[in-house]
Amino acid sequence: MTQPTALVVYEKLLPGTQLVNRLQDLNYRVRAVTDSNTLLACAQQEKPMLVVADLESTRNDICNAIAQLKKEPSTQHIPVIAIAKEGDASLMRAAQAAGATLIASETAILSHLSQFLDQALQVE
Repeated sequence: MTQPTALVVYEKLLPGTQLVNRLQDLNYRVRAVTDSNTLLACAQQEKPMLVVADLESTRNDICNAIAQLKKEPSTQHIPVIAIAKEGDASLMRAAQAAGATLIASETAILSHLSQFLDQALQVE
């Protein structure tokens, strides 16, 4: 059986690498995306089961990258788990408007990752 692929968009090294490691522990093949401008092309090439994106970035507009992913017919079905700082309501609203499937806080994502994955991957 092949491993499902997850794309992880992050800029901050510590939480990003922890997330990559946790996904690998859950038997995902992980591709790190450090430039959100390449997210759409990477998703079209890799055909991931899901995208996990840290919304906090000093270089890129992650919400815009999510919106592009959701507008493209070949990638709009991919669930996106967005990660935001606790209490950053404006960034959470922007992620929701962009089409994020689920929004989690930085503090909750690592300790409850498998539950977030189950929820994001539910077939409706």
